[in-house]
Amino acid sequence: MIELFLGGCRSGKSKLAEQAAADTGLSVIYLATATGDDQQMRERIQQHQNSRPSAWQLLEEPFKLAQAIEKHAAPENCLLVDCLTLWLTNCLFKKDLEYYQTQKQQLLLALENSRGKVILVSNETNMGVIPLGQLSRDFCDQTGLLHQQVAALSEKVTLAVAGLPLLLK
Repeated sequence: MIELFLGGCRSGKSKLAEQAAADTGLSVIYLATATGDDQQMRERIQQHQNSRPSAWQLLEEPFKLAQAIEKHAAPENCLLVDCLTLWLTNCLFKKDLEYYQTQKQQLLLALENSRGKVILVSNETNMGVIPLGQLSRDFCDQTGLLHQQVAALSEKVTLAVAGLPLLLK
């Protein structure tokens, strides 16, 4: 089963996804996509790490998310991916669009074929005005398309607003 949690920055989406993972009673493998490129990001990563149960296994995978899902998805595991937008950012801005498109197709196939519970977290970026710059528009376009494709594969989709879950699917 695939479950997607969407929300804005500090919306509570990660906390809701973590609770959903804990509620499965399965062994949780946390697939982190963030990279600590600056001090603020390192602090945010540390806050996330401190809030998670110590029994959860942590795997850091900023690029090859599909391969990590293929390797670790199993009926006895719950994979928690946090987050898709950071993964997309890594692929687009540290590699390129062609690399991202290849990785995205592999991710969608891995999700479609996964043998266990997969919970994904992502930032909803497209609920405001259209960004002025091409780079920002391209990012928002790719994010929106990714969310549509992952949501289509998901059995459950939740939007987090102010820490509250709104069930979309």
